Amino acid sequence: MKDKSKARDRIVILDYGSQYTHLIARRIREMHVYSEVLPFTTGAEELRAAAPRGIILSGGPSSVFADGAPSIDPKVFSLNIPVLGICYGMQLMCHVLGGRVEPGTEREYGKAELSLAGESRIFSGVPECSTVWMSHGDRVVDIPRGFVASASSGNCPFAAMGDEPRRLYALQFHPEVVHTQCGERILGNFIFNICACHASWSMDSWIADTVESLKETIGNEEVVLGLSGGVDSSVAAVLLDKAIGKRLHCIFVDNGLLRLHEAEDVERMFAQTLGLDLHVARAASRFYAALRGVDEPEAKRKAIGRTFIDVFAEEARKFSHCRFLAQGTIYPDVIESSCAPGGPSETIKSHHNVGGLPPDLKFALVEPLRDLFKDEVRAVGRILGMDDDLLDRQPFPGPGLGVRILGEVTEEKVRILQEADARVREEVRKLPSYKSIWQAFAVLLPCRTVGVMGDKRTYEYTCAVRAVNSIDAMTADWTRLPYDTLATISSRIINEVRGINRVVYDISSKPPATIEWE
Repeated sequence: MKDKSKARDRIVILDYGSQYTHLIARRIREMHVYSEVLPFTTGAEELRAAAPRGIILSGGPSSVFADGAPSIDPKVFSLNIPVLGICYGMQLMCHVLGGRVEPGTEREYGKAELSLAGESRIFSGVPECSTVWMSHGDRVVDIPRGFVASASSGNCPFAAMGDEPRRLYALQFHPEVVHTQCGERILGNFIFNICACHASWSMDSWIADTVESLKETIGNEEVVLGLSGGVDSSVAAVLLDKAIGKRLHCIFVDNGLLRLHEAEDVERMFAQTLGLDLHVARAASRFYAALRGVDEPEAKRKAIGRTFIDVFAEEARKFSHCRFLAQGTIYPDVIESSCAPGGPSETIKSHHNVGGLPPDLKFALVEPLRDLFKDEVRAVGRILGMDDDLLDRQPFPGPGLGVRILGEVTEEKVRILQEADARVREEVRKLPSYKSIWQAFAVLLPCRTVGVMGDKRTYEYTCAVRAVNSIDAMTADWTRLPYDTLATISSRIINEVRGINRVVYDISSKPPATIEWE
């Protein structure tokens, strides 16, 4: 799909594998400047052709001394485009431009006190002393010729440096995280004062650009879309409907692993309320068969993914005249499956968007939401007039309850978990803080415990309740649900759901845990 955003001011971020890379992109977009993440292998000529207003080198887990460490085309620093190196990006800039980096004798991780030294445009309006967030082992011990040290911390004599005439800047700390007191001001100085960007990007402009791009890309052809009923695919469907109307055909696969009554809700909402062309494939028995005897998490995801492809392909063959396949892929999907294209980060888990279709189904892929975070997707949906009840739905994993049932998945376990999960969501929805909770759900554990009900001994399953707060699922903190709510949830599950006699609450954050248990 043609990228209309290239006509606007934008910042390019080269990805060196930091867990915060895409947070940098978010922070810049929040300032109404378009940003995009590209692989660190992007060369100088490609960047020159893209003509960004500025380039940011992200942090990363590597050492510049390691074999095969991510590097950069040195010509990037001669493009006359401002460059900001962050953490590993600073060390790499220093290493390439003739400075000296050494392994740190003491790792600096967490909050540190930053002291400014001298004048620097990037620190305009920043106090002489402030708190910043550090995360590094190696450190710069000699800066390149032409650079001036502009800040230090207790463990880091060169916490920031800059070459003002060449508009090259570097920070050893992370301005993009909330723990850095003046991080927004520092990034703003780079984007507006140094790169001379205009705050002209918004969701309204993004929608207009994307609809125009979809029309140009699709032309008079037809599109088939894999609809899950979640926020992402739903917004993608409405956006495509705005662009091409009745030439969009939605396929919904009922895999038997959905939340209680979800299949019926999807049919009612999309076929009746929104008037989309919806085709439902009822395939629960096929998914249960594929999962029989499978208990390893990644193996379950792959089994569900393979079966989904088989079922979807059968339905898609009915639309062999369609040239395009649309998906509701968003940035976190891309990040967790493979990070940025060509990026150095480790795969965390597999996602099962519609890839690997049989050779006879030669669709061109359309992913209109691929570069948006979840809150941005919701903002698009609201501008498009979609109902809040749909847009405020909490995220649900592609493999469904298959990854919330630890161990082998059976139809009976799905029934038990659907009932337990429904009660968790019903009680959490009553809270005034409901909309601030990213996800709240139940997990069925593969262990039975002894209990007593009605003077009789029971030996039934344990259910875990999980609730987290997050902005974009890249990091998350466990939600402090009120004790009364937890008590009600526990009482309702144990008394109303046959097969569970114990409820526990998950109080781990991401990282080190993930939001889902599998």
